[in-house]
Amino acid sequence: MALPKRRHSKTRRDKRRGQQKLSKPSLGVCPRCAAFKMPHQPCPKCGYYKDRQVLEIKIKEKKEKK
Repeated sequence: MALPKRRHSKTRRDKRRGQQKLSKPSLGVCPRCAAFKMPHQPCPKCGYYKDRQVLEIKIKEKKEKK
């Protein structure tokens, strides 16, 4: 197994590791309800994907205090 001839400096190490940052997920807009959603996924708000309903979304009812 090959070994480095000389030690890499901290600057050189950090330059290499600087490329390993996290990126933001790409988000699209649902054409039906205009909510943000991941591409190629059904909308979590309305349950539609490519003009077809693929998920049944239940609406939560608010409880009223008496």
